Amino acid sequence: MKFDRNAIEVLLDYRFVDPSLFVRALTHRSAGNRNNERLEYLGDAVLDLVVAEDLYQRFPEADEGELSRMRATLVRGDTLAKLAREINIAQHLILGSGEMKSGGHRRSSILAGTIEALIGAIYLDGSFDASQAFIRHLYAREFAQLSLDDALKDPKTRLQEYAQSHSLPLPAYTVTNIIGEGHEQIFTAECVIDTLSEAVVSGEGRSRRKAEQEAAAAMLRYLGVDQANSDNTSTLS
Repeated sequence: MKFDRNAIEVLLDYRFVDPSLFVRALTHRSAGNRNNERLEYLGDAVLDLVVAEDLYQRFPEADEGELSRMRATLVRGDTLAKLAREINIAQHLILGSGEMKSGGHRRSSILAGTIEALIGAIYLDGSFDASQAFIRHLYAREFAQLSLDDALKDPKTRLQEYAQSHSLPLPAYTVTNIIGEGHEQIFTAECVIDTLSEAVVSGEGRSRRKAEQEAAAAMLRYLGVDQANSDNTSTLS
């Protein structure tokens, strides 16, 4: 696949020393054995640490449980996919033909994994400081808008409370698809509120719980409770 390295590095606000790390970070496993899965694993760990440290410094009054919930909100797949769309990384993904035909460049799980892989690649290519700077640049708006009160509850809890306060039926969740095997499984879950028959939203995650959380977040956006990235982070049918 031909792509403009300079253009992507401008989007990332980082210039790679080792181009092979750069290419691998954008390569999905459907495109071959030299893919971004190991970088994704590394980037996930770096992201957790950087976000944890930033939250620790920003919210000195928050306890361990509150910090953990805020971190989970920031590093979840829904947020990562949103950030990937904001920097328009989808058009630069290197996918296998089957994944390309099925719209893999729009799949939230692939977009989220690519961001983690890029973080891992920058960590190896530069240093921890370089990856930290990239994460802070990428998350600048998220951190600026972060509220301790808003971040304390996960999407399913927030949606349930919204439904109860507006006299709506409680949301129902159904797993509609599972792809992959073992630890590589991707779950798709739908969220439905009975009186809102036109609203069927879905989310993806690496567990049933995470997929349901993503679906709940999509429903909150549909209802106008969370307007951030209301377009296409999860699917609405």
